[in-house]
Amino acid sequence: MNEYPLIADHGLIGDLQTAALVATDGTLDWFCSPRFDSPSIFASLVDHSRGGHFSTRPLDEAFATKQLYLPDTAVLVTRFLTEGGVGELIDFMPITGNATTEQHRLVRMLRCVRGQISFDVEVAPRFDYGRRPNHLSLSEDGAIFDSGETRLALSPIREESNALLGALTTDDEGDLRITVSLEQGQTRGVILDVGPDVVPRRMRPLEVQGMLDDTAGFWHDWLRQSTYTGRWREELQRSAITLKLLTYAPTGALVAAPTAGLPEQVGGERNWDYRYTWIRDASFSVHTLIRMGFVEEAAAFSRWLKDRIAEQLDSDTGPLNIMYRVDGNPELREEILTDWEGYRGSHPVRIGNGAAGQLQLDIYGEALDAIYALHQVGGTLGQQGWIAICDLLEWLAGNWNQPEEGIWETRGGQKDFTYGRLMCWVAFDRAIRLAGEYGRPAPLTRWMAERDAIYTQIMDKGWNSERQAFVQQYGGTVLDASLLKMPQVGFVAPSDPMWQSTLRAMDAELVSDSLVYRYDPSASPDGLLGSEGTFSLCTFLYVDALAGAGRVEEARLTFEKMLTYANHLGLYSEEIAVTGEQIGNFPQAFTHLALIDAAITLNDCLDDAASRPGSYGRRLGQAH
Repeated sequence: MNEYPLIADHGLIGDLQTAALVATDGTLDWFCSPRFDSPSIFASLVDHSRGGHFSTRPLDEAFATKQLYLPDTAVLVTRFLTEGGVGELIDFMPITGNATTEQHRLVRMLRCVRGQISFDVEVAPRFDYGRRPNHLSLSEDGAIFDSGETRLALSPIREESNALLGALTTDDEGDLRITVSLEQGQTRGVILDVGPDVVPRRMRPLEVQGMLDDTAGFWHDWLRQSTYTGRWREELQRSAITLKLLTYAPTGALVAAPTAGLPEQVGGERNWDYRYTWIRDASFSVHTLIRMGFVEEAAAFSRWLKDRIAEQLDSDTGPLNIMYRVDGNPELREEILTDWEGYRGSHPVRIGNGAAGQLQLDIYGEALDAIYALHQVGGTLGQQGWIAICDLLEWLAGNWNQPEEGIWETRGGQKDFTYGRLMCWVAFDRAIRLAGEYGRPAPLTRWMAERDAIYTQIMDKGWNSERQAFVQQYGGTVLDASLLKMPQVGFVAPSDPMWQSTLRAMDAELVSDSLVYRYDPSASPDGLLGSEGTFSLCTFLYVDALAGAGRVEEARLTFEKMLTYANHLGLYSEEIAVTGEQIGNFPQAFTHLALIDAAITLNDCLDDAASRPGSYGRRLGQAH
């Protein structure tokens, strides 16, 4: 097993409450249970010696691997090509449903499809980030790893009720090792059940095949909801499945990524825990899911969002936190796993997220924009929901004009970020529209005054006449890719000379062979050491902006280039290093959301570019 496979050398499986990463060499090296944000059981991706792993690989040292998903599913197939034969490892998690559960199942089927092949299977869990020891016990039905609070039960997949899975040994650390020899047509493997009371039991291949068929059937049925029929359909469907895998079904909350500690710079300190729900990221998902036809998922998150607004109205820090756990709990205390090495020496390894207490004013605009988008496709807004929105706007009216940490969660102090003001403008604008379209009582005169005051302030202070561009913060000169959202939300027309000039400035400073940086940390210190790669979200925002500004062929080339940076399964992490390597937490929801959005916009522009130059306010009700 490679100590640290490339971040991109992984596939994702999940059951809509948690998820696991599987490397191309067959190692399952990241898994938390019972939820995305629970302590890890396997985490060798972040510390190869302390994190724990579940490896499955041929005994033959000379082998090649290929990895793919069964078409239109989240069932992952890793193929091993050896001199003696070809084997397949089929990884999936049966769907748990919408009810919260502490029990989850990982299925690892082994098949020999040609010749003969022998596998070495090693199960080495490390509960609670390796901080909680466990006891291994064996029986004729399988094995149990017991940590006291959580159990992991291993059940062999076998044909005859009295047949052994293969040669089984244990080591001094209580890890389990199994040798499985297969001939063409045979199926074996193991099932891991995780939970407080799980026990092993005998599993026949036919029974496991039924689980596989049911899981594949779920994904086929879900994907049929998609209404998108344009270009790059396969890439968009894979992104949609990835977003679904990152959604916590009991609440509808979308995590930013299923991982923690994967670096934005290998060897650096920018290593964050992304296993939580950001108001911003998840709000963007509402638009994207609606555009692809997944209205039910968009509505589920909107309900989660409305609950958070209602809960926090009396908070001293404002109506909303910037992020929450998937169940809505705002407690995300950040701590460091001091003994962990980190991915390829990237430490510290953080769990929890200290940015949770930051003031980021943009989230209010994103939240209201999401609620408004759902209203445009038939969503409803009850009286209590409307009262909560009015209370939110009341708080925002008194607080929008103050320094904040901003969209990129900088740790260099609060500043007057232009993007934060822009999204405050969106918040008032969408609330005004909702009041008019629902016929609800509202202090419209005040809301319109606040909206117009923000607009005027951005034009006066967010515009730098020397740079001929909108800039990151008032009084500054630094460009910021977050402002690519300005035409999307309807603040400026894509043909406006001020916007065209801003886009040209970004072309020259933030774009590197079609890839886009968020900003220049050396020009705008963010309180952290080191640098970072290009931000994949921003590259897709750039595609959207180019298309809207009439530069459709440039947009298409940029998009096609960006597709070459996807991994072998069509998945993206947060950033791309100067070498082209994917870095940051993986896979990242934000990136896949932006990919879908950019593709749909670009597809529309390519279909009829001549008829669209004046209608870039592409989301319903956002044209100005």
